[in-house]
Amino acid sequence: MGTDAVIRTFVTGNFYVADAQSLSNEDSLLEAGIIDSTGVLDLIGFVEQEFGIKVDDEDLVPENLDSISRLVAFVERKRATEGMTRR
Repeated sequence: MGTDAVIRTFVTGNFYVADAQSLSNEDSLLEAGIIDSTGVLDLIGFVEQEFGIKVDDEDLVPENLDSISRLVAFVERKRATEGMTRR
């Protein structure tokens, strides 16, 4: 299962999504009312555990966390940079 599918499954399974079929990967999760500040914390915990990355305080911006597409890009960037620093 790809990163986007894993994140989508978590979002639609753990938050209220009125119509999961119509949720695009680019839709703002905050503007759509799918997640709030508490939901962001749940999402961060999931991403850290599922993908083995550390979400730093400076990473907590909408550019990284506000849509499935942005989350996928963020996870891939973090995995690439953290993998480089671990070697």
